[in-house]
Amino acid sequence: MTLYEGMVRTCLERLGHFFLRERADFLDLFEENFYESIGKRGVDVERFNEEIGKILPSVDFRRITAVPGMAAVLAALRERDARCVVISSSSSRAIEAVLEREGWNGSFEAVLGADFLLEKIAKIRHAVARWRRDGEPVFFIGDTAGDIREARTAGVRTVAVTWGWHSEERLRAAGPDRIVRSPGELPALLDR
Repeated sequence: MTLYEGMVRTCLERLGHFFLRERADFLDLFEENFYESIGKRGVDVERFNEEIGKILPSVDFRRITAVPGMAAVLAALRERDARCVVISSSSSRAIEAVLEREGWNGSFEAVLGADFLLEKIAKIRHAVARWRRDGEPVFFIGDTAGDIREARTAGVRTVAVTWGWHSEERLRAAGPDRIVRSPGELPALLDR
């Protein structure tokens, strides 16, 4: 079980929800927006986020490891003056802790986590309005079918990465514009 999966399971159980019987149940939460998924299962999203906030101080973020090759990708994107924003259903504090530890906090314009809107559609539109330069291509890079669906609805190009939560088959079913199998392929997106 991953760190994030354990956090979600703990919070749900504290709220009296025991529908995560196996890993597949957890992954199913990301077929669409995570918060919509848990809300449809009877979870009070506001209370869920309060519970996450209670356990964050005790979480050992050193357990989160960087994807091999990502440092070189971020360096290549900086060289090309690409603007990058982290958009996630996770806590901004958690993401920022990992970025700082890896020395990547200067690589992103912002981190838009669970504390900044809950729908990725709204976060994507906000990021595009705030940081996109005229004529610049916009890509949303995600690792779940829900990521791809939300980004498509937001009107940006979608890139599914195969090293995250969902399998390539599941990602392909969501209809991404592109599938990327290794981090080193990401900078080439700017060549199109």
